[in-house]
Amino acid sequence: MRFINLARHNEIGANSYFLEINGRKIILDAGLHPRRFGEEALPNYRRIADGEIDAVFISHAHQDHIGSLPVLTRRQPRAKVFMTPATARLTEIMLHNSVNVMSRQRDELALGSYPLFTHREADQSREVWHEVGVGQRWSFDGERLGSDPAETSFEFFYAGHILGATGVLFRNGEQKIFYTGDVNFLDQTLQKRADFPVEPLDVLIIETTRGDRALRPDFSRAAEEKRFLNSLLDAFARGGSVLIPVFALGKTQEVLGLLHRFRASGALDAPIYIGGLSTKVTMVYDQLASSPQLSLHGLQLLPTLSPFVLNGRDVASTQIQRNRLYVLSSGMMTEKTLSNQMASRFVDRPEQSVFFVGYADPESPAGKLKSVQDGALLRLEEGGSHLSVLCSRDEFDFSGHAPRELLMDYIVKTTPKVVVLVHGDLPSLDWFREAIRTALPSCQVIVPEPDKEYEL
Repeated sequence: MRFINLARHNEIGANSYFLEINGRKIILDAGLHPRRFGEEALPNYRRIADGEIDAVFISHAHQDHIGSLPVLTRRQPRAKVFMTPATARLTEIMLHNSVNVMSRQRDELALGSYPLFTHREADQSREVWHEVGVGQRWSFDGERLGSDPAETSFEFFYAGHILGATGVLFRNGEQKIFYTGDVNFLDQTLQKRADFPVEPLDVLIIETTRGDRALRPDFSRAAEEKRFLNSLLDAFARGGSVLIPVFALGKTQEVLGLLHRFRASGALDAPIYIGGLSTKVTMVYDQLASSPQLSLHGLQLLPTLSPFVLNGRDVASTQIQRNRLYVLSSGMMTEKTLSNQMASRFVDRPEQSVFFVGYADPESPAGKLKSVQDGALLRLEEGGSHLSVLCSRDEFDFSGHAPRELLMDYIVKTTPKVVVLVHGDLPSLDWFREAIRTALPSCQVIVPEPDKEYEL
């Protein structure tokens, strides 16, 4: 069994991993780095010969896991791409949006190689996708198998991260290899917690996103939701509005579900603004509202909440009135996005508030706004003005990723012989490495260096 980390750095970026099982060569996820450009934004697909991959497995539809999929299928045209039906619908939206973003970046940043793929190539990639159900065993040829197949097989398990997200279990005789993708073992507002296998594993490839921080001892989801509601009410009482930077996929819908509960209880009723991409994604959530992954069965977010839809042209001209909720992407307030543009109208106004509800890279505009001191100067985009940070800021733990304590619980339950640590910054990787060595001294722990081949 061979493993290669195709990401160019040990970090949360362009996630992609090569795995060979019993002669079958596969790739796990095909991400695109959100802060890099050109070849540096891609996984190192040159590490693998063109045309030699048998199958690709997509865990979920976030850009850092699917953003380079058309590039990969261009290089590996015979590889079947497996994902859940929900992930397929969401991936299609996200890839075409990515083409639009890269086309804009080509013009603004003079990137001659952009877009890295076209709308046509995104559609062509779709031709090799295979949508498979959860809780069923499948062959690498896409055939459904019985409960005890003799051949190498795979099976998807709900991951609790976003709609359609799964981990994948590979069985090769008595061997069991499990890739978690992004996972959450806690219930969210819409998304039910992960339902992963707890049988002993030979190899566990696991995300480590939250390894750099402990879960607060007094944390509870209910208490955090109550704190969020009270903070919204306090912000409105100060005569301002609230900007909530979110990812268009997953976090937008979770926040909308939470606002629906506040509204239904009579605790909060305020106009809500979202972006165009968030609207497209939310339409898929509404269409799949009866999914067993979702806890608010049948809830139609768009018809129920009737949010206003903003585009890039609207942000500069929209009059910011009192008691408004701007639930805008991107979650990291990347330059040129709606949340970044709106933040430029919020940060130097003491009556306004910015609430963070998910992960933001420390070097992103959102990460910098989180950590900067009150009154300091901050520039939200390259070449932009320095603004005094006068707005109120707060952070809420509504992460779609499992806390490190629950990830460790899962590792201990499955007693893997080998653990491969991925999808984490160096402090997170280091914490897990030491924690596993203490809890499971006989377990081999691998932090895979990019490009290096490992025999498992």
